[in-house]
This record gives sequence, C-alpha cells and structure tokens, in this order.
Amino acid sequence: MGAKKRTPRDEDGHGTHTASTAAGSQVANASLLGYASGTARGMAHARVAAYKVCWKMGCFGFDILAGMEQAILDGVDVLSLSLGGGSVPYYRDTIAIRAFAAMEKGIHVSCSAGNSGPTKSTLANVAPWIMTVGAGTLDKDFPSYATLGNGQKFTSVSLYSGRGMGEKMVEMVYSKGSNTSSEGSLDPAIVSGKVVVCDRWINARVEKGAVGANGGTMACPPANPEPLSTDAPTGGWTKCWS
Repeated sequence: MGAKKRTPRDEDGHGTHTASTAAGSQVANASLLGYASGTARGMAHARVAAYKVCWKMGCFGFDILAGMEQAILDGVDVLSLSLGGGSVPYYRDTIAIRAFAAMEKGIHVSCSAGNSGPTKSTLANVAPWIMTVGAGTLDKDFPSYATLGNGQKFTSVSLYSGRGMGEKMVEMVYSKGSNTSSEGSLDPAIVSGKVVVCDRWINARVEKGAVGANGGTMACPPANPEPLSTDAPTGGWTKCWS
C-alpha cells in the first residue's frame, strides 16, 4: 500500500473527478473518446478549496475530521464529501459528528449516498443535517454485442471506439479468480489476440482492462446481478455484460 505521501496531488483521480462535478469550469466540445459530445461544466459557479483526507490505504477517521475542521475554520460555505462508510449510529459516524458542527455554523454539508444497495442499511451519510446525494441514471447508452461460437448472443456495453473484431471468430480465455487480471497476472504469450474473460471485484475494472490491453481484449462479467456498466478503455477493449 505504501505510506502517506505529504503532497496535495490527487494520485487516484476520484477527488479531481468529484471537484469538477461540483464546480468545474465550462469546457466546450467535451466528449469521452468521441462519445456523448457537448459542453461539460460543474454544477456551481464557485471557488474550490480541496482538502486531501484519503490515501492509497484508505480514508481514516482522524484525517476526515481534520480536513472538515480545517474547512470550517477556513470559512467555507459548502462542505462536499464524496466518501463515507456504511449506515451506523450517528454517534459512531465521523462525518455526521463533524457535519453537525458545520451545520451549526451555517455551512451546507453535502455527502454521497455510497455505491451499495439496494438492500437495507446500505446508504451512507444519512444524518438529517446532511444532504445525501445519490446518482440516478444516464440518458445515453453505449451498446455492444457479443456472439459465441455456439450462436449464443450477449448484450453488452463498451466505450471502445477503435477497430472491432468484425465477424472473425476469436478464442476466449477465462482468467479465473477475482484477484486475477491484475498487474503481472497474465502472460501476453498466452492471451495475445484473444478475448480475456475475468471475474469482477478485488481490483478495479479499469486496471483489468489495462492488463488485458497487454495481450488481448477484456470482458468483465459482473459477479452479482447489476446494471450493465463499462469504463473508458485504457488501450484495450473493456466490456461488461450480464
């Protein structure tokens, strides 16, 4: 995991992503690999003060408290946090405790609802003095289709916009185990020119795609029933299907 690096640099990308969603400047002719072109901008016209509280080994309570406390002392008008744990009593919830202090000073606190669900007690940041924000759906679709040698067809999604495989039959390789398709786990000599099917979880889909790009294309069937989803390819062809 490594130790904390005493730098404000965002090494993960999540903080940059959420900051731009909140108050990013207007950018014309924006697109994702040529898809969904248009003008992109954040929700608010505001100045952003960023406080780094997360590291490669995770987000610790004392760092979150320290960051929120500094933001309150700096006199921010809004506290926006795209992080949090599960559903726990407020007195054990680090964010809820410090958010109450911010609310008392007239600071609006907005937090993410989390990425779990839809089962019970999967929401995060549900204290009544916090505005809990959850993502909805997207009005765009990026369909892709796969046909196996036995004629069975799968509907999938993909953000790959390069040259496709066409009608040519390609051998499929199963990289078994959710910790596979990580760096150094695939032998290019074995998977080159083939479709690599890997299990979800453990490491990110984007990493699996990057590893697959070294030898072939990458497909990531979800481990549990969930909506079709995909990520921007990192040199390879990432697909997820149900």
